Amino acid sequence: MSERAPRYDLVFRPGAVRSLRKLDRQVIARVRSVIEALRDDPRPPGAKMLTGSHGLLRIRFGDYRVLYIVEDDRRVVRIADVGHRSDIYR
Repeated sequence: MSERAPRYDLVFRPGAVRSLRKLDRQVIARVRSVIEALRDDPRPPGAKMLTGSHGLLRIRFGDYRVLYIVEDDRRVVRIADVGHRSDIYR
């Protein structure tokens, strides 16, 4: 019997919540599944560390991005922002 690693908690910055509210319902459903998967694997294949932003990671899904920070010591994933690739890095 193997023990599962404890899951990470998700914490959303207010700006990320505002960005989520602006998205289309179908996109929100896809975003939700991507973000929920970060609870079990905060550094999935395809996650990239952004240069010039200390500790900020990016995960892509289609034309959308989720920017987040992992706090391993507290087992927290902080969602910094969510949005279309043309807007997210501004």
